[in-house]
Amino acid sequence: MTGRTVLSATALAGALALTGCGSGSGPDSGSGASGAELSVSSPYMPQPVSPDMAAGFLTVSNRGGAQDTLTSVSSDVADRVTMHSTVGGAMREKTSFAIPAHGRLVFRSGGNHLMFEGLRRSPKQGQHVTLKLTFAKSEPLTVEMPVKSATYNPSTGH
Repeated sequence: MTGRTVLSATALAGALALTGCGSGSGPDSGSGASGAELSVSSPYMPQPVSPDMAAGFLTVSNRGGAQDTLTSVSSDVADRVTMHSTVGGAMREKTSFAIPAHGRLVFRSGGNHLMFEGLRRSPKQGQHVTLKLTFAKSEPLTVEMPVKSATYNPSTGH
């Protein structure tokens, strides 16, 4: 073991230590490319026909490189907002929905949807309802959801 062997080992250890520091590309680096990048589009609530319940629809898009999970929804217009999936005509309440990396979570009539239960007021067409979407990893998003006619269907435009 000469001084040359010790020097090589020291150089190798130093290089390995630097490789793990400050690269900015690891899963915990905080860069947008490695995390979820969430946004909401096409929110709407058909004007409620029931005095205490309403439905809501929207799309959550994730342009980021990591999955996130929608864990809850709240609104000042209702005592609680629940999330539901509809499969084969059967509606089931869900506690969360995954939002895949580079993907979307769609809430639409006949599929996944939000239920506003215990309405504190009856939203009317032309008004807006404020929602707070809470996620497992990302910061919450506040959404202004317009109230449309009771028969509104975005695929037909009314």
